[in-house]
Amino acid sequence: MAGGPLDGNALVLAAAKASVPGDQLPDLVDRVQAHLQGRLPSYGRRYECVHEDPEQAVFFVEEGHWAAIGEELDLDDREWEGVRRAHEEHLRQLGTDLERRREFETALDLREVVVLGK
Repeated sequence: MAGGPLDGNALVLAAAKASVPGDQLPDLVDRVQAHLQGRLPSYGRRYECVHEDPEQAVFFVEEGHWAAIGEELDLDDREWEGVRRAHEEHLRQLGTDLERRREFETALDLREVVVLGK
């Protein structure tokens, strides 16, 4: 599925904020998900998991994490920023659904978020 585990609205908002064409962002997200596939156990050991369900696991990671992933995948700044923003927007929407939006917003001041599909 285009966009992996991320909500479609999160992709639309991220594309607008990051200047990534809306038709390209889902493919970028899928490319990143494929790259991160299999890392769920190591993320679980290394980072704080703030939400997990049958479709996804959501982790807070250190600042600069997305820049490093962008470098690994040879993404330009605009592309990895778009993916980072999509993960952030997904977290915000999840926070609203879970009544934890304020908590998640505060955490984003210090850390980045990675959503891994299962």
